[in-house]
Amino acid sequence: MIDLKILQKDPQRVIKALADRASDIDVAEFLALDARRRALLTEVEELKGRRNAASAEVARAKRAGQSAESFIDGLGALSERIKELDIQAQEAVAATETWMLNLPNLPHQSVPVGASEADNQELRRHGAPRSFDFPVKDHVELGQNLGGLDFERAAKLAGSRFCVAWNWAARLERALISFFLDVHTRENGYTEVAPPYIVNRSTMAITGQLPKFGEDLFKLENREYFLIPTAEVPLTNLHAGEVLEEGDLPLAYAAQTPCFRSEAGSYGKDTKGLIRMHQFMKVEMVRFAHPDDSYNQLELMRRQAEDLLERLELPYRTIVLCTGDMGFGAAKTYDLETWLPAQNTYREISSCSNCEDFQARRGNIRFRPRGGGKAAFAHTLNGSGLAVGRTLVAILENGQRKDGSVILPKALRPYMDGMDVIAGRV
Repeated sequence: MIDLKILQKDPQRVIKALADRASDIDVAEFLALDARRRALLTEVEELKGRRNAASAEVARAKRAGQSAESFIDGLGALSERIKELDIQAQEAVAATETWMLNLPNLPHQSVPVGASEADNQELRRHGAPRSFDFPVKDHVELGQNLGGLDFERAAKLAGSRFCVAWNWAARLERALISFFLDVHTRENGYTEVAPPYIVNRSTMAITGQLPKFGEDLFKLENREYFLIPTAEVPLTNLHAGEVLEEGDLPLAYAAQTPCFRSEAGSYGKDTKGLIRMHQFMKVEMVRFAHPDDSYNQLELMRRQAEDLLERLELPYRTIVLCTGDMGFGAAKTYDLETWLPAQNTYREISSCSNCEDFQARRGNIRFRPRGGGKAAFAHTLNGSGLAVGRTLVAILENGQRKDGSVILPKALRPYMDGMDVIAGRV
Protein backbone atom coordinates (compact mmCIF):
# COMPACT_ATOMS: atom_id res chain seq x y z
CA MET A 1 0.00 0.00 0.00
CA ILE A 2 1.41 3.39 -0.92
CA ASP A 3 1.19 6.50 1.23
CA LEU A 4 -2.36 7.91 1.17
CA LYS A 5 -0.93 11.44 1.16
CA ILE A 6 0.77 10.81 -2.21
CA LEU A 7 -2.57 9.89 -3.75
CA GLN A 8 -4.28 12.91 -2.25
CA LYS A 9 -1.59 15.54 -2.83
CA ASP A 10 0.20 14.29 -5.95
CA PRO A 11 -2.22 12.13 -7.98
CA GLN A 12 -0.33 12.93 -11.21
CA ARG A 13 2.69 11.05 -9.86
CA VAL A 14 0.52 7.98 -9.32
CA ILE A 15 -1.14 8.35 -12.73
CA LYS A 16 2.29 8.40 -14.41
CA ALA A 17 3.50 5.41 -12.38
CA LEU A 18 0.43 3.41 -13.38
CA ALA A 19 0.92 4.34 -17.03
CA ASP A 20 4.55 3.21 -16.79
CA ARG A 21 3.34 -0.08 -15.33
CA ALA A 22 0.84 -0.47 -18.20
CA SER A 23 -1.95 -0.53 -15.61
CA ASP A 24 -5.52 0.50 -16.40
CA ILE A 25 -6.36 1.50 -12.83
CA ASP A 26 -8.19 4.87 -12.81
CA VAL A 27 -6.97 7.29 -10.15
CA ALA A 28 -10.06 9.44 -10.71
CA GLU A 29 -12.09 6.62 -9.16
CA PHE A 30 -10.01 6.86 -6.00
CA LEU A 31 -10.28 10.64 -5.86
CA ALA A 32 -14.09 10.36 -6.02
CA LEU A 33 -14.14 7.66 -3.32
CA ASP A 34 -11.80 9.63 -1.11
CA ALA A 35 -13.79 12.84 -1.52
CA ARG A 36 -16.96 11.02 -0.48
CA ARG A 37 -15.15 9.39 2.47
CA ARG A 38 -13.86 12.74 3.72
CA ALA A 39 -17.20 14.50 3.20
CA LEU A 40 -19.07 11.82 5.16
CA LEU A 41 -16.55 11.81 7.99
CA THR A 42 -16.69 15.61 8.19
CA GLU A 43 -20.47 15.60 8.27
CA VAL A 44 -20.55 12.91 10.95
CA GLU A 45 -18.16 14.90 13.13
CA GLU A 46 -20.20 18.07 12.68
CA LEU A 47 -23.42 16.29 13.64
CA LYS A 48 -21.75 14.70 16.66
CA GLY A 49 -20.65 18.17 17.71
CA ARG A 50 -24.24 19.41 17.40
CA ARG A 51 -25.48 16.41 19.37
CA ASN A 52 -22.98 17.08 22.14
CA ALA A 53 -24.10 20.72 22.26
CA ALA A 54 -27.75 19.66 22.38
CA SER A 55 -27.01 17.18 25.16
CA ALA A 56 -25.38 19.98 27.13
CA GLU A 57 -28.49 22.14 26.64
CA VAL A 58 -30.73 19.34 27.91
CA ALA A 59 -28.59 18.99 31.01
CA ARG A 60 -28.58 22.78 31.57
CA ALA A 61 -32.38 23.02 31.15
CA LYS A 62 -32.98 20.17 33.58
CA ARG A 63 -30.69 21.75 36.18
CA ALA A 64 -32.63 25.02 35.77
CA GLY A 65 -35.98 23.23 36.06
CA GLN A 66 -36.90 24.18 32.49
CA SER A 67 -38.50 22.08 29.75
CA ALA A 68 -35.97 20.23 27.55
CA GLU A 69 -38.48 18.65 25.16
CA SER A 70 -37.42 20.67 22.11
CA PHE A 71 -33.77 19.69 22.66
CA ILE A 72 -34.67 16.03 23.29
CA ASP A 73 -36.70 15.82 20.07
CA GLY A 74 -33.77 17.25 18.16
CA LEU A 75 -31.36 14.80 19.81
CA GLY A 76 -33.38 11.83 18.55
CA ALA A 77 -33.30 13.03 14.96
CA LEU A 78 -29.59 13.83 15.19
CA SER A 79 -28.78 10.38 16.58
CA GLU A 80 -30.68 8.64 13.80
CA ARG A 81 -28.93 10.69 11.14
CA ILE A 82 -25.54 10.02 12.74
CA LYS A 83 -26.22 6.27 12.70
CA GLU A 84 -27.07 6.42 8.98
CA LEU A 85 -23.98 8.49 8.17
CA ASP A 86 -21.73 6.28 10.30
CA ILE A 87 -22.74 3.28 8.19
CA GLN A 88 -22.17 5.21 4.97
CA ALA A 89 -18.83 6.50 6.24
CA GLN A 90 -17.68 2.97 7.16
CA GLU A 91 -18.67 1.74 3.71
CA ALA A 92 -16.79 4.66 2.10
CA VAL A 93 -13.67 3.94 4.18
CA ALA A 94 -13.83 0.23 3.22
CA ALA A 95 -14.25 1.09 -0.48
CA THR A 96 -11.26 3.42 -0.35
CA GLU A 97 -9.09 0.84 1.42
CA THR A 98 -10.09 -1.88 -1.05
CA TRP A 99 -9.18 0.39 -3.95
CA MET A 100 -5.78 1.08 -2.39
CA LEU A 101 -5.14 -2.62 -1.74
CA ASN A 102 -5.43 -3.22 -5.49
CA LEU A 103 -2.97 -0.44 -6.34
CA PRO A 104 0.56 -1.66 -7.21
CA ASN A 105 3.71 -0.13 -5.79
CA LEU A 106 5.28 2.93 -7.37
CA PRO A 107 8.44 2.11 -9.37
CA HIS A 108 11.75 3.54 -8.17
CA GLN A 109 13.14 6.29 -10.38
CA SER A 110 16.00 4.03 -11.52
CA VAL A 111 13.65 1.40 -12.99
CA PRO A 112 13.57 1.45 -16.81
CA VAL A 113 10.19 2.28 -18.31
CA GLY A 114 8.80 -0.50 -20.50
CA ALA A 115 5.68 -2.48 -21.28
CA SER A 116 6.89 -6.08 -21.08
CA GLU A 117 9.85 -8.38 -20.48
CA ALA A 118 11.16 -7.36 -23.89
CA ASP A 119 12.03 -3.99 -22.30
CA ASN A 120 14.03 -5.41 -19.39
CA GLN A 121 17.67 -4.32 -19.29
CA GLU A 122 20.59 -6.72 -19.00
CA LEU A 123 23.24 -5.53 -16.53
CA ARG A 124 25.90 -8.23 -16.64
CA ARG A 125 26.73 -11.79 -17.58
CA HIS A 126 28.89 -14.28 -15.76
CA GLY A 127 30.34 -17.41 -17.31
CA ALA A 128 30.12 -18.55 -20.90
CA PRO A 129 27.52 -21.13 -21.95
CA ARG A 130 29.20 -24.47 -22.54
CA SER A 131 29.64 -25.89 -26.04
CA PHE A 132 28.56 -29.51 -26.53
CA ASP A 133 29.88 -31.99 -29.11
CA PHE A 134 26.82 -34.22 -28.75
CA PRO A 135 23.02 -33.73 -28.91
CA VAL A 136 21.91 -31.94 -25.77
CA LYS A 137 19.22 -33.57 -23.61
CA ASP A 138 16.79 -31.59 -21.47
CA HIS A 139 16.49 -32.12 -17.73
CA VAL A 140 13.38 -34.26 -18.11
CA GLU A 141 15.12 -36.83 -20.30
CA LEU A 142 18.27 -36.75 -18.19
CA GLY A 143 16.39 -37.06 -14.92
CA GLN A 144 14.20 -39.90 -16.13
CA ASN A 145 17.05 -41.81 -17.78
CA LEU A 146 19.07 -41.57 -14.57
CA GLY A 147 16.13 -42.77 -12.48
CA GLY A 148 15.71 -39.60 -10.42
CA LEU A 149 12.72 -37.68 -11.77
CA ASP A 150 9.36 -39.41 -11.95
CA PHE A 151 6.55 -37.35 -13.44
CA GLU A 152 4.26 -40.31 -14.21
CA ARG A 153 3.90 -41.45 -10.61
CA ALA A 154 3.52 -37.83 -9.48
CA ALA A 155 0.63 -37.43 -11.94
CA LYS A 156 -0.97 -40.55 -10.44
CA LEU A 157 -0.61 -39.08 -6.95
CA ALA A 158 -1.58 -35.47 -7.60
CA GLY A 159 -1.91 -34.58 -11.29
CA SER A 160 0.16 -32.53 -13.69
CA ARG A 161 2.94 -30.16 -12.62
CA PHE A 162 4.18 -32.36 -9.81
CA CYS A 163 7.25 -34.59 -9.57
CA VAL A 164 8.47 -37.46 -7.41
CA ALA A 165 12.22 -37.27 -6.78
CA TRP A 166 13.99 -40.58 -6.25
CA ASN A 167 17.41 -41.49 -4.90
CA TRP A 168 20.05 -39.01 -6.12
CA ALA A 169 17.44 -36.41 -7.14
CA ALA A 170 15.91 -36.31 -3.66
CA ARG A 171 19.38 -36.19 -2.18
CA LEU A 172 20.49 -33.44 -4.55
CA GLU A 173 17.49 -31.34 -3.61
CA ARG A 174 18.36 -31.72 0.06
CA ALA A 175 22.02 -30.95 -0.68
CA LEU A 176 21.09 -27.72 -2.47
CA ILE A 177 18.91 -26.60 0.43
CA SER A 178 21.69 -27.30 2.94
CA PHE A 179 24.29 -25.56 0.77
CA PHE A 180 22.15 -22.45 0.30
CA LEU A 181 21.26 -22.18 3.98
CA ASP A 182 24.83 -22.79 5.12
CA VAL A 183 26.12 -19.95 2.95
CA HIS A 184 23.33 -17.60 4.03
CA THR A 185 23.62 -18.31 7.75
CA ARG A 186 27.36 -18.93 8.17
CA GLU A 187 28.66 -16.30 5.76
CA ASN A 188 25.91 -13.80 4.91
CA GLY A 189 24.50 -13.13 8.37
CA TYR A 190 20.97 -14.49 7.91
CA THR A 191 19.01 -15.99 10.77
CA GLU A 192 17.44 -19.29 9.76
CA VAL A 193 13.70 -19.53 10.32
CA ALA A 194 11.28 -22.44 9.98
CA PRO A 195 7.90 -20.72 9.42
CA PRO A 196 4.40 -22.17 8.95
CA TYR A 197 3.48 -23.27 5.43
CA ILE A 198 -0.17 -22.32 6.01
CA VAL A 199 -1.10 -18.72 6.76
CA ASN A 200 -4.24 -16.64 7.24
CA ARG A 201 -5.85 -14.05 4.97
CA SER A 202 -4.29 -11.07 6.73
CA THR A 203 -0.80 -12.49 6.26
CA MET A 204 -1.42 -12.92 2.54
CA ALA A 205 -2.83 -9.40 2.24
CA ILE A 206 0.14 -7.75 3.95
CA THR A 207 2.62 -9.04 1.38
CA GLY A 208 0.28 -8.23 -1.52
CA GLN A 209 -0.99 -11.67 -2.56
CA LEU A 210 -4.53 -10.63 -1.62
CA PRO A 211 -6.93 -9.38 -2.73
CA LYS A 212 -5.52 -9.06 -6.24
CA PHE A 213 -3.99 -12.51 -6.79
CA GLY A 214 -6.40 -14.83 -5.04
CA GLU A 215 -6.76 -17.08 -8.09
CA ASP A 216 -3.02 -17.86 -7.96
CA LEU A 217 -3.24 -19.27 -4.44
CA PHE A 218 -4.23 -22.63 -2.99
CA LYS A 219 -6.90 -22.05 -0.32
CA LEU A 220 -7.97 -24.61 2.24
CA GLU A 221 -11.61 -25.58 1.78
CA ASN A 222 -14.01 -23.93 4.22
CA ARG A 223 -11.13 -22.24 6.06
CA GLU A 224 -9.54 -18.81 5.79
CA TYR A 225 -6.12 -20.44 5.42
CA PHE A 226 -3.82 -20.52 2.41
CA LEU A 227 -0.75 -22.54 1.39
CA ILE A 228 2.18 -20.17 1.04
CA PRO A 229 3.37 -19.32 -2.51
CA THR A 230 6.78 -18.35 -1.11
CA ALA A 231 8.48 -18.03 2.29
CA GLU A 232 8.47 -14.26 1.71
CA VAL A 233 4.89 -14.30 3.01
CA PRO A 234 5.47 -15.64 6.56
CA LEU A 235 8.95 -14.13 6.92
CA THR A 236 7.81 -10.59 6.08
CA ASN A 237 4.89 -10.95 8.47
CA LEU A 238 7.09 -11.93 11.42
CA HIS A 239 7.19 -8.28 12.47
CA ALA A 240 3.67 -7.22 11.47
CA GLY A 241 2.28 -4.76 13.99
CA GLU A 242 5.68 -4.34 15.68
CA VAL A 243 7.98 -1.38 16.27
CA LEU A 244 11.61 -2.38 15.70
CA GLU A 245 14.65 -0.54 16.99
CA GLU A 246 16.65 1.38 14.39
CA GLY A 247 19.85 -0.05 15.83
CA ASP A 248 18.67 -3.58 15.03
CA LEU A 249 18.30 -2.83 11.30
CA PRO A 250 18.94 -4.44 8.93
CA LEU A 251 17.36 -7.72 9.97
CA ALA A 252 17.98 -10.70 7.67
CA TYR A 253 16.05 -13.98 7.65
CA ALA A 254 16.36 -17.10 5.48
CA ALA A 255 14.02 -20.06 5.23
CA GLN A 256 13.57 -23.15 3.12
CA THR A 257 9.96 -24.03 2.44
CA PRO A 258 7.80 -25.69 -0.14
CA CYS A 259 5.98 -23.16 -2.33
CA PHE A 260 2.48 -23.79 -3.65
CA ARG A 261 1.19 -21.99 -6.74
CA SER A 262 -1.85 -22.63 -8.88
CA GLU A 263 -0.08 -21.05 -11.89
CA ALA A 264 -3.38 -19.52 -12.99
CA GLY A 265 -2.96 -17.86 -16.36
CA SER A 266 0.11 -19.93 -17.27
CA TYR A 267 -1.70 -22.80 -18.97
CA GLY A 268 0.31 -24.08 -21.88
CA LYS A 269 3.57 -22.59 -20.58
CA ASP A 270 6.37 -24.86 -19.34
CA THR A 271 4.01 -27.80 -18.90
CA LYS A 272 6.90 -30.24 -19.16
CA GLY A 273 9.45 -30.67 -16.42
CA LEU A 274 10.40 -28.75 -13.29
CA ILE A 275 10.30 -25.16 -14.53
CA ARG A 276 6.72 -24.27 -13.53
CA MET A 277 5.37 -26.52 -10.80
CA HIS A 278 2.41 -26.42 -8.43
CA GLN A 279 4.78 -27.40 -5.60
CA PHE A 280 8.50 -26.70 -5.40
CA MET A 281 11.21 -26.00 -2.83
CA LYS A 282 12.88 -22.63 -2.48
CA VAL A 283 15.26 -20.92 -0.08
CA GLU A 284 14.08 -17.36 0.49
CA MET A 285 15.90 -14.29 1.79
CA VAL A 286 13.99 -11.48 3.51
CA ARG A 287 15.46 -8.26 4.87
CA PHE A 288 14.05 -5.38 6.94
CA ALA A 289 15.97 -2.17 6.34
CA HIS A 290 16.15 1.53 7.11
CA PRO A 291 14.66 3.55 4.21
CA ASP A 292 18.01 5.31 3.68
CA ASP A 293 19.79 1.97 3.36
CA SER A 294 17.31 -0.28 1.55
CA TYR A 295 18.82 0.07 -1.92
CA ASN A 296 22.24 -0.84 -0.53
CA GLN A 297 20.56 -3.89 0.94
CA LEU A 298 19.01 -4.73 -2.43
CA GLU A 299 22.44 -4.68 -4.09
CA LEU A 300 23.80 -6.87 -1.29
CA MET A 301 20.98 -9.38 -1.68
CA ARG A 302 21.43 -9.50 -5.46
CA ARG A 303 25.15 -10.13 -5.02
CA GLN A 304 24.50 -12.92 -2.50
CA ALA A 305 22.23 -14.70 -4.98
CA GLU A 306 24.78 -14.24 -7.77
CA ASP A 307 27.50 -15.70 -5.55
CA LEU A 308 25.54 -18.94 -5.15
CA LEU A 309 25.32 -19.35 -8.93
CA GLU A 310 29.02 -18.68 -9.30
CA ARG A 311 29.89 -21.29 -6.67
CA LEU A 312 27.70 -23.76 -8.55
CA GLU A 313 29.59 -22.95 -11.79
CA LEU A 314 26.41 -21.96 -13.59
CA PRO A 315 26.43 -19.31 -16.34
CA TYR A 316 23.94 -16.55 -15.62
CA ARG A 317 22.92 -13.03 -16.45
CA THR A 318 21.49 -10.27 -14.25
CA ILE A 319 18.68 -8.08 -15.53
CA VAL A 320 16.68 -5.22 -14.05
CA LEU A 321 12.97 -5.52 -14.71
CA CYS A 322 11.18 -2.69 -16.46
CA THR A 323 8.09 -1.01 -15.01
CA GLY A 324 5.69 -3.19 -17.00
CA ASP A 325 7.26 -6.49 -15.92
CA MET A 326 7.74 -5.88 -12.20
CA GLY A 327 5.77 -7.67 -9.54
CA PHE A 328 2.81 -6.02 -7.83
CA GLY A 329 4.58 -5.06 -4.60
CA ALA A 330 8.05 -4.26 -5.93
CA ALA A 331 9.59 -0.83 -6.36
CA LYS A 332 12.65 -2.35 -8.08
CA THR A 333 13.53 -5.91 -9.05
CA TYR A 334 16.60 -7.75 -10.28
CA ASP A 335 16.14 -11.14 -11.93
CA LEU A 336 18.98 -13.63 -12.19
CA GLU A 337 18.64 -15.98 -15.13
CA THR A 338 20.75 -19.09 -15.58
CA TRP A 339 21.63 -20.66 -18.92
CA LEU A 340 19.65 -23.78 -19.89
CA PRO A 341 21.34 -25.54 -22.84
CA ALA A 342 18.27 -27.56 -23.89
CA GLN A 343 16.22 -24.38 -24.24
CA ASN A 344 19.17 -22.42 -25.61
CA THR A 345 18.22 -19.46 -23.45
CA TYR A 346 18.45 -17.95 -19.98
CA ARG A 347 15.64 -18.67 -17.49
CA GLU A 348 14.86 -17.01 -14.16
CA ILE A 349 16.30 -18.69 -11.10
CA SER A 350 16.17 -15.82 -8.61
CA SER A 351 14.26 -12.58 -8.21
CA CYS A 352 15.41 -9.92 -5.71
CA SER A 353 13.10 -6.99 -4.93
CA ASN A 354 12.91 -3.90 -2.78
CA CYS A 355 9.30 -3.27 -1.80
CA GLU A 356 10.24 -0.07 0.08
CA ASP A 357 7.43 0.66 2.61
CA PHE A 358 4.65 -0.92 0.49
CA GLN A 359 4.33 -4.07 2.61
CA ALA A 360 5.30 -2.32 5.84
CA ARG A 361 2.32 0.05 5.53
CA ARG A 362 -0.03 -2.89 5.03
CA GLY A 363 1.47 -4.70 8.01
CA ASN A 364 2.25 -1.66 10.19
CA ILE A 365 5.94 -2.62 10.44
CA ARG A 366 7.81 0.36 11.85
CA PHE A 367 11.09 1.25 13.55
CA ARG A 368 11.88 3.67 16.36
CA PRO A 369 14.65 6.20 15.52
CA ARG A 370 17.74 6.11 17.72
CA GLY A 371 17.35 9.74 18.80
CA GLY A 372 13.68 9.38 19.56
CA GLY A 373 10.80 10.85 17.64
CA LYS A 374 7.99 9.36 15.61
CA ALA A 375 8.27 5.74 14.48
CA ALA A 376 8.69 5.34 10.71
CA PHE A 377 7.85 2.53 8.32
CA ALA A 378 10.66 0.07 7.58
CA HIS A 379 11.53 -1.09 4.07
CA THR A 380 11.13 -4.78 3.24
CA LEU A 381 13.12 -6.75 0.69
CA ASN A 382 12.91 -10.32 -0.55
CA GLY A 383 14.88 -12.57 -2.85
CA SER A 384 15.25 -16.18 -3.95
CA GLY A 385 18.40 -17.71 -2.68
CA LEU A 386 17.75 -19.91 -4.70
CA ALA A 387 14.82 -21.74 -6.31
CA VAL A 388 15.82 -25.37 -5.70
CA GLY A 389 14.04 -27.09 -8.59
CA ARG A 390 15.29 -24.67 -11.21
CA THR A 391 18.82 -24.98 -9.81
CA LEU A 392 18.56 -28.74 -10.16
CA VAL A 393 17.44 -28.24 -13.77
CA ALA A 394 20.45 -26.03 -14.49
CA ILE A 395 22.89 -28.49 -12.89
CA LEU A 396 21.55 -31.41 -14.92
CA GLU A 397 21.55 -29.60 -18.26
CA ASN A 398 24.86 -27.77 -17.86
CA GLY A 399 26.65 -30.73 -16.32
CA GLN A 400 25.51 -33.44 -18.74
CA ARG A 401 28.03 -35.64 -20.51
CA LYS A 402 27.90 -37.65 -23.70
CA ASP A 403 27.26 -40.95 -21.90
CA GLY A 404 24.16 -39.50 -20.20
CA SER A 405 25.80 -38.98 -16.81
CA VAL A 406 25.98 -35.58 -15.08
CA ILE A 407 28.98 -34.04 -13.36
CA LEU A 408 28.21 -32.21 -10.12
CA PRO A 409 29.57 -28.79 -9.16
CA LYS A 410 32.49 -28.98 -6.72
CA ALA A 411 30.65 -26.93 -4.11
CA LEU A 412 27.93 -29.59 -3.78
CA ARG A 413 30.13 -32.67 -3.53
CA PRO A 414 30.67 -32.45 0.25
CA TYR A 415 26.88 -32.39 0.62
CA MET A 416 26.63 -35.53 -1.54
CA ASP A 417 29.20 -37.55 0.47
CA GLY A 418 31.86 -36.89 -2.15
CA MET A 419 29.75 -37.93 -5.16
CA ASP A 420 31.06 -36.09 -8.19
CA VAL A 421 29.02 -37.71 -10.97
CA ILE A 422 25.39 -38.81 -11.24
CA ALA A 423 25.54 -42.01 -13.23
CA GLY A 424 22.44 -44.01 -12.39
CA ARG A 425 20.26 -45.85 -14.84
CA VAL A 426 21.18 -44.64 -18.37
